[in-house]
Amino acid sequence: MFENLTDRLGQIFQNLRRHGRLSEADVDVAMREVRMALLEADVHYSVVKSFTQRVKTRAVGTEVSKALNPAQQVIKIVNDELIATLGEPSQLNLKGEKPFVIMLVGLQGSGKTTAAAKLAKLLRSQGERVLLVAADPYRPAAVQQLQTLGERIDVPVFAKDGVAPPKLAEEAYKTARKGGTSVVILDTAGRSQLDADLMDELNAIQKKVPITEILLVVDAMIGQEALNVAQGFRKELPVSGLVMTKIDGDARGGAAISIREVTGVPIKFLGVGEGVDAIEAYNPGRLASRILGMGDVIGLIEKAEAAFDQGQAEEQAERMLRGEFTLEDFARQLKQMRKMGPMGQLMEMLPGQMGQVARQVDPQDAESQIKQIEAVINSMTIKERRDPKLLNASRRRRIAQGSGLEVQVVNQVMKRFRETQKLLKSIQKSGGRGLGRLMG
Repeated sequence: MFENLTDRLGQIFQNLRRHGRLSEADVDVAMREVRMALLEADVHYSVVKSFTQRVKTRAVGTEVSKALNPAQQVIKIVNDELIATLGEPSQLNLKGEKPFVIMLVGLQGSGKTTAAAKLAKLLRSQGERVLLVAADPYRPAAVQQLQTLGERIDVPVFAKDGVAPPKLAEEAYKTARKGGTSVVILDTAGRSQLDADLMDELNAIQKKVPITEILLVVDAMIGQEALNVAQGFRKELPVSGLVMTKIDGDARGGAAISIREVTGVPIKFLGVGEGVDAIEAYNPGRLASRILGMGDVIGLIEKAEAAFDQGQAEEQAERMLRGEFTLEDFARQLKQMRKMGPMGQLMEMLPGQMGQVARQVDPQDAESQIKQIEAVINSMTIKERRDPKLLNASRRRRIAQGSGLEVQVVNQVMKRFRETQKLLKSIQKSGGRGLGRLMG
């Protein structure tokens, strides 16, 4: 979503680095370019105006003029002010008497039902006992969609035909109290636009159930309209937080930067993909780093920790450093890497030059290559995976036929594997030198 903005800011920072010392004129030129980049990214004009003014005030002050590297100091100021614009991180209020009730609200198509399932899975992973409530009887198949998602993440779904949402929420709350549930998530109905009927129903639910949090689910792809939606809901309901969905989309992304400062409502979660795992607790510092092309190393580590089995990873690392690396190890690592999320997301999280190089790679092409490698390895016998020397011409033809690929692709996979094996052996002999080449 922020790719164009990241590239534009990167060019501006590169130009600043060419100056040994920065004059006020240099800062003016840079701020004009930053202003244009933000406006083109669909950031609200009032946010752009205050942001660039704050940066300029600091950039022409003593903290830059006395710095050993003025350009880096300006970049730091931009980073600081971007974090301030994005707002403070805000956690869910899960304190007091259980069960806590989280009501998700929003317009149709914003992704409420999927967000409900993602949030349920996240909270369950944190030790909460969660109940999902299908409180949208109007949208066709809305109840079935939530039930399907509930089965996938192993979270129960409360649903009843012919029961109005306020009464349904009340019955679900009573069931949750008796059953020892700690968090109830209400997936409420949406409308194509804000109207009195929608707000009356949501207010009626509040009167029946003690709501802990009202989270407004907003589609980041709708741009500036997201700000109007947030302000419209906030006038009628005590919205306590925002869930920005479809952050992984190809829109310009300005709404995600503007919405906190314009509406005053804190962002609490980001939907970063279609999978039920694709939700992140909002962290402005890490989002700012991604926008400025600095990557998100902490986020990358967290994804790796969630995807990789620690014991298995340590065992594989020891085997690799002993020079023992089979096609089975190769397949396991690819499977674990894919669990971390789409390649496009992982590439965005790489910092510095690695990130710049990664963004030049087509994520779909990278995904396709990984699938081909997995298909080739899966078409082998266990003996062949453990001893690739067995792979003569006839075996390779059989593997190509089994994987639906050309023999040439099988040969390319084996060439990559042999190169990795050789590199691991050289690292083992040199006592660790060459790890940088391995990472590449």
